[in-house]
Amino acid sequence: MSENLTAEQETGGRRGRGDRGGGAAARRAARTGGGPGTQLSYIKRKIPLYEVLDEEGLALIERNADTVLEEIGIDFRDDAEALELFRQAGADVKGERVHFPRGLPRALLKTAPKTYTQHARNPERNVEIGGKGTVFAPVYGPPFVRDLDGVRRYATIEDFRNFVKLAYMAPSIHHSGGTVCEPVDVPVNKRHLDMVYSHIKYSDKPFMGSVTAPERAEDTVAMAKIVFGDDFVENNTVLTSLINANSPMVFDETMLGALKVYARHNQACIVTPFILAGAMSPVTVAGTLTQVLAEVLAGASLTQLIRPGAPVLFGTFASSISMQSGAPTFGTPEPSLVSYGAAQLARRLGLPFRTGGSLCASKIADAQAAYESANTLNSTLLAGTNFVLHAAGWLEGGLSSGYEKFMMDVDQLGMAQKMAEGVDLSENGQAMDAIRQVGPGSHYLGCDHTQANFQTAFYRSSIADNNSYEQWLAEGEKSAAQRANELCRRWLENYEAPHLDPVIDEALTAFIAQKKNSMPDAFT
Repeated sequence: MSENLTAEQETGGRRGRGDRGGGAAARRAARTGGGPGTQLSYIKRKIPLYEVLDEEGLALIERNADTVLEEIGIDFRDDAEALELFRQAGADVKGERVHFPRGLPRALLKTAPKTYTQHARNPERNVEIGGKGTVFAPVYGPPFVRDLDGVRRYATIEDFRNFVKLAYMAPSIHHSGGTVCEPVDVPVNKRHLDMVYSHIKYSDKPFMGSVTAPERAEDTVAMAKIVFGDDFVENNTVLTSLINANSPMVFDETMLGALKVYARHNQACIVTPFILAGAMSPVTVAGTLTQVLAEVLAGASLTQLIRPGAPVLFGTFASSISMQSGAPTFGTPEPSLVSYGAAQLARRLGLPFRTGGSLCASKIADAQAAYESANTLNSTLLAGTNFVLHAAGWLEGGLSSGYEKFMMDVDQLGMAQKMAEGVDLSENGQAMDAIRQVGPGSHYLGCDHTQANFQTAFYRSSIADNNSYEQWLAEGEKSAAQRANELCRRWLENYEAPHLDPVIDEALTAFIAQKKNSMPDAFT
């Protein structure tokens, strides 16, 4: 641990009204998944894993992936350093294609940690990624938003700040995420500065770094060092960032450049094949798993050549496509099977695992969005996923971040967190005193045990309407999306920023100003 911890890091910062977690607020959080100011810890799962492959099936996929790596190879484009590192490690490099001897990537990955802690500027928000931990992070990457007036439009920096604020207030979201939407009103070459600053300023949860250019990754690390201190960043992990493979079987210069920056500074990389099966991988589950494993082995092993011991995650984003239109589809069985199988492969490899979320192809927060997102989220949880990107807000196949959808997803994440707690077998959970008190033929509504537990006994949705038809009519016949809209407006109206040391804030704004003044605006 570094000795450069600021007073804010040591104390957790000043806790404003938005951070209180005791008393009535804590009880509300337990039964509803919470509201603004009732943060839940990351999930420490107590339910079994769901596995779809036996030992024979896993070994088959691993052998096939080794064959892909050895005989077909992986392209590492426009990166002489990566090619030379692989050559020195014993790989056969021909041009930009790397052929891996069987077992080489696994040998390199033995130095990668099975679990790691990502530190937040408020230590109470630290998360452990790996093992039995599950961390929910919001949507990532959409250029559009579906706003609270029902308009689909390009995202702005104000939208970005709003989604950071909502993720900060959401009890069942444990991580601020990264590009929660793409703020197109800010120059391309400068927007990463505003985005990273927003995560630091408007939230005290852990966050992700920029990966759109190596120099932007360097800027992210520099800003993190202003917050945490140089030594702390170099010896701990404060950033977990997304590195996508350009599937099939290619890593490009941009992603490799960001990967190298983060790995050198001991920051975590999520090496993720981005798969639309049928277009970017075979149409079969086994074929897709083979390619996913090969790509992860190749990309993740590079992090250990850069810095042995740097955290790296086994990632996969797997969707199917409509074989009629070519459009991506979500909530279908085949991607769920890929997620289950990939999670098993990650555990055998000894790496934390990322997949899933609340994914859908729907354009609005409707029944299609709900069904597809629920199917995806359920398999994500049961697979034992450690880091869940796109946990809230995803619409339109990832083209839009939806405000209403975000709130509806947050509600479902609270349910998932409750599910992951498993069965309470304590004396209170067994409820023998209630069974004895009530006896045959009576009811439990008034017994002592029910009275003592009714506030926290069952999850209470913050979105669903379970009242009578007459009451629903009297309250305006509102749909779930309308109730989510109202809840979102209330959250944003009541937002209070977490404390940020003014000295750190001043240093960050000075750094951003200096960087912006050093280059002209660019919008491509």
